[in-house]
Amino acid sequence: MPRRCILVILDGLGDRSVAGLGHRTPLQAARTPHLDHLAAEGAAGLLHAARPGVALPSEEAHFALFGYRREEFPGRGALEALGAGLRLAPGEVAVLGRLDHVVEQDGLLRLGPVRPRVDQEEARALAEALGPVEAEGLRVSFHPTGGVHGIVRIQGGGAPFFTDSDPLARGEPVLRVRPWAGPPEPEPARRAAGALQAFLEAARKALRGHPVNRERADRGAPPLNALVTHRPGRLGRAEPFRRRWGLRGLSVGSGLVYRGLASCLGLDFLEGPDTDDPGEDLARRLRLALRAGHEFVHVHTKAPDQAAHTKDPGAKVRVIEALDRALGPLLGELTSSEILLVVTSDHSTPSTGPLIHSGEPVPIVMHGEGVRRDAVTRFDEVSCAAGVLGAVAARDLLPMVLDLLDRAKLRGLMDAPEDQPYWPGEREPWRPER
Repeated sequence: MPRRCILVILDGLGDRSVAGLGHRTPLQAARTPHLDHLAAEGAAGLLHAARPGVALPSEEAHFALFGYRREEFPGRGALEALGAGLRLAPGEVAVLGRLDHVVEQDGLLRLGPVRPRVDQEEARALAEALGPVEAEGLRVSFHPTGGVHGIVRIQGGGAPFFTDSDPLARGEPVLRVRPWAGPPEPEPARRAAGALQAFLEAARKALRGHPVNRERADRGAPPLNALVTHRPGRLGRAEPFRRRWGLRGLSVGSGLVYRGLASCLGLDFLEGPDTDDPGEDLARRLRLALRAGHEFVHVHTKAPDQAAHTKDPGAKVRVIEALDRALGPLLGELTSSEILLVVTSDHSTPSTGPLIHSGEPVPIVMHGEGVRRDAVTRFDEVSCAAGVLGAVAARDLLPMVLDLLDRAKLRGLMDAPEDQPYWPGEREPWRPER
C-alpha cells in the first residue's frame, strides 16, 4: 500500500467551454495522454474547495484543500508577508500593495488603461519615497517585495476588516478604504481603514512629483503615481499541518504566497523557480518531490492559471500539453506502489470573459495501489464527473488521503488524549515500574 502522498496542483486548470475550441474547455481540447492514463488507472471525480459557483483565490482554495476552515484563514496579505520574510508581530495587519498608474477623470482617480512597465531601479526609487505615516494611533509603512509589488504593514492594533482600494480592472475608479459593515472588531477596523487611507493619500502626493515619474513623463511613459491595495490579513494560530493530519509535509513551488502558506502551516518548503518552460519547471518540482522523505508533498505550478489570464484559450491548451508531456518520463516513479498520486486543481480560471477566476469545479484523479478504478479514461472537467469519487469537497481531501495511506483512525478509538483523525496517534506507551 502507498506510504506517502504526492498532491499535484495544476493551478487554474478548470475552465469554461470555448466556442473557438469546438465548445470544449482548453483541458478537453488539449492532448493529454499521460493525465488520461492516470484517469484510466485510477479514481476520478470533481472537486470544489468551497461549493460550486464560488470563485476562489488560490490561497483560500489551498488553505481549504490542506484541511483548514475558512475562519482560520489569515488573509493573503499576511501570507505574502510571511513569504517575504516579514515577521508580523501579534495584531499587526499586512495588505498587498502595488505601484500603479492612475488618471484623474470626472473628479475620480481611475486605473490607467494599461498596466505600466517599470524596471527594478525605478520601482525601488519610488518605493523608497513612501515613508511611514502615523495616523489613527497606528503606524503604516511600505515594504517592497519585487517590482511594483509590496506589503503595506499596519502596526499598533488595527484589524484587517476593511475594503480594498484596488478595483483590479483597468479603467475602473480607485476605491476609498472603508471598514466593513458590522466587522468583528469595529473600532480597530475603523482605525486601520482611516490610517491606510491617510497613507495612500500621502503616497499619492509623494509619487506625483517624484523625479522618476518626471523622467517617465518626459519619455512618454505613464507615471506610477499611486499605490493601490487589496486583501488585508493578520496572522492567527493555525494548528501545524503535522499535528492536524499526522503527516510530515513539504510544499514545492514558487511565489511568496506559497512560501508564506508553508510557513503558516508548518510545512517545509522548496523553491522551484519559474522559467519560460512550464513543463520543465513542473518536472523539476516532481523530481524534488520524489526525492523528498516527507509523507505528504504538495507540488504546485501556476502555469495554467497564468495562461488563462492572457484570455487566449489556445495559450492555455499549449501550457496544459506541455505539463502533460513533463509527466511522461516520470510516470513510472510517480505510480510506484509506495505513492498515492493525486492530481487536481485549486479552482477554475476562465480563458475567456471578464472574470479573474470562476466557480466551476475541477477534475481530480487519485492513483495508487488499492484505489478503486472506474470507467473514466479522460482527465477533464466533463469526463471526471462520471468517476467513482463523485463530488469531492475540500474538507474530504485529507481524510481520503489518510484512508488510502492506511492511516485513517477507526472512529471511537482513542489512542491519544486528543481525538485526532489519524492512526496511530500521538501515543504514550505504558512503561511498567520495575
